[in-house]
Amino acid sequence: MELATWFAFAVASLVLLFIPGPTILLVVSYALTQGKRVAVATAAGVALGDFVAMTLSLAGLGALLVASATFFTVLKWVGAAYLVYLGIRLWRSRPELPDAAAPSGRAARGIFGHAFVVTALNPKSIAFFVAFVPQFIDHGAPILPQLVVMEATFVVLAAANALVFALAADQLRSRIRRPAVLKWLNRAGAGCLVGMGAATATLGRS
Repeated sequence: MELATWFAFAVASLVLLFIPGPTILLVVSYALTQGKRVAVATAAGVALGDFVAMTLSLAGLGALLVASATFFTVLKWVGAAYLVYLGIRLWRSRPELPDAAAPSGRAARGIFGHAFVVTALNPKSIAFFVAFVPQFIDHGAPILPQLVVMEATFVVLAAANALVFALAADQLRSRIRRPAVLKWLNRAGAGCLVGMGAATATLGRS
């Protein structure tokens, strides 16, 4: 893969990743309520979710989503319901103060799983990769090595992007030590997740 093509792909990927979506909203919500202690777990979950979504799209699932209205609708509703479920959980959870102890291994695994599922179940992302990736493929060269390079690049950038958002949200949280304020931040994030779930349910294939 030529360096110029790779650089163009990396820049286009960064522009795409900076656009807020369900994944970034989840990352920010967790960081605002639990701090940078969960940043690594959320970033790892995002990386694995994007890896799965991109792999499935390149394997043909994206084309199936574009072609099948029923399959797209099913995946869309599953993703929307999961976002609403996470919003309800976040609303009911207790926000942690900045000097709280680190989360348990079980809690970190749960956060990792939530980030993974939200990222991997986004049907728009899977379908988008089908249209996005081929624009940077050189058909005069072996295809598989190019796909490996692009997928690795996107996954690393996605994880770094999630980590940056998490750390930025934690900086805001570190300046807020009033439990009542953290509680309302918690509920605002929960409301946004529920709203994002409702918005996901209205997505069309176009």
